[in-house]
Amino acid sequence: MNNRVAFYTFGCRLNQSETAILERNFTASGYHIVNLQDNPDIVVVNTCTVTENGDADTHYLVKKINRLNPNARIALIGCQAQIQKEKLGKLHNVRWVIGNARKMQLADIIRGSETPEETQVIVPAISREAFTIPSAITAMNRGHTRANLKIQDGCDFFCSFCEIPFSRGRARSRVFNDIMVEARALVAVGHKEVVLTGINIGTYRYETKTILDVIDALEKIDGLLRIRISSIEPTTIPWELVERMGKGKLCRHLHIPLQSGSDEILRKMQRKYTAAEFAGFLEKTIQAIPGLCIGTDLIVGFPGESEKHFNETAAFVKNLPFAYFHVFSYSDRTRNKSRNFVDKVPLAKIHARSKALRELSAEKHRLFLSHFIGKTEYVLFEEGKGNLQAGLTDNYIRCVVSTGKSRYNSFLPVRITGIERQFATTVLEGTSR
Repeated sequence: MNNRVAFYTFGCRLNQSETAILERNFTASGYHIVNLQDNPDIVVVNTCTVTENGDADTHYLVKKINRLNPNARIALIGCQAQIQKEKLGKLHNVRWVIGNARKMQLADIIRGSETPEETQVIVPAISREAFTIPSAITAMNRGHTRANLKIQDGCDFFCSFCEIPFSRGRARSRVFNDIMVEARALVAVGHKEVVLTGINIGTYRYETKTILDVIDALEKIDGLLRIRISSIEPTTIPWELVERMGKGKLCRHLHIPLQSGSDEILRKMQRKYTAAEFAGFLEKTIQAIPGLCIGTDLIVGFPGESEKHFNETAAFVKNLPFAYFHVFSYSDRTRNKSRNFVDKVPLAKIHARSKALRELSAEKHRLFLSHFIGKTEYVLFEEGKGNLQAGLTDNYIRCVVSTGKSRYNSFLPVRITGIERQFATTVLEGTSR
C-alpha cells in the first residue's frame, strides 16, 4: 500500500478541525502522515470556496504538487469540491473529489480505491440530521496544544454574500454525547484547551441541548483548563454565555462577525441586526466582562459600497472596543445572491479600503495590548523557537517569553512587560498547571 499521506488545509477553523480528525483517522488506518515536501503518495487538500482567492489557491496548489511530485495522487475535499466538482475533477492527478457529506470517510474511500482508473467524484446531498464524527485519538494534534472541537455544521441564515448554505448545507448539530466522547479523549492525550467550532455554533440544538449545555458539560471535565468559542453570530449569543466568561473555564474572547458598519449595506447583505443593535450588545458585553477580547470580520467592497458607506464602517469600528478585525475583500461566488447586484466596487478601491482597515486593526490591537502591561495572565504555551516560547492568554493575547527550556503545553502565569509588533513580551511568574 502506498501509505504516505500529506494534508493541506485552506480556510476556516472548522476546516482545520476536520483535517485534524482526518489525520487521526488515516493514522489509525495504517497511513503515515508526512509533510507536503516529503514526497507523499497521496495529498489531501481540504478546500475553501468562501472567496475567489480560495478557489485560485486550490488550483495553484494542485499545480505545485504536480511540479514537486508528479506521481502523487490528489484528493480534493470539502467546500470547493461540493460546489465545483466537475471543474476540480478535470485537474491533473486529481483522483478523488469528495464533498462535505462524505469527506470524513475519506480514509475508507481511499483504502477501497488505492489506484482508481478514473477520478472518483463523490458529492451527495448533505443531510440535515444530527451527526457523529468517528475519530481515533491516540496523541495530541500535531504541533497544537489547543484542540478544535466541532459541534455544529451548516447555516440557515442565507446572507446575500455567502454560499456556505450551499457548500456546507443547512444547519445541523453534532450528537451531544459524541462531543463529550471526543472532548474527554482530547484531554486524555494532553490537550488543555478546546475551541468550539462550526459554521454557526450559536444555533447548536440537539434534542433539548444548546451551546450552554455543551459548555456546562465541558466545564466538568477534569484536566480541561480552557474552553474557547470560535466565531459566533451576534444574534445567536445568549446573555447567559457572556455571564459565564471569566468565571470558570470559558475564555474571555468573542469573535463576532460584523461585516459592515453601514445599515444600508447590512440590509443588502441580509444581516439580522442594525449597527446600533450590534454596538449596544458590544458595549454591554465589554462592561460586563473585564479584560474581554472582541474581534470581528469585515467585508470590503460589497456591491454598492460607496465612500460614505465605507467611512461609516471605518468610524464605527474605530469607536467601538474591538481588539482586532479580519478584513475580507468581497468577491462574487457561484451561488450567492449578491453576484447579481449592480454597482460593483473597483478592485483598486477594495484594496485601498482593505489596507486602511488592516492598519486601523493593528492600531486597535496595540491599544488593547497596552491595557495589560504590568498585569499577570495565564498562558497556554504552544510553539517555541530557540529560547523564545509563545502562547495565548484566555483573552487572546499572544505572549512571547524568553526561557531556557521548552514550555510546550505548559499553563503558566506571566507578567506582561511590553508590546512588540502584534504580541506581548512577558516574563514568567509562578509554576506550571
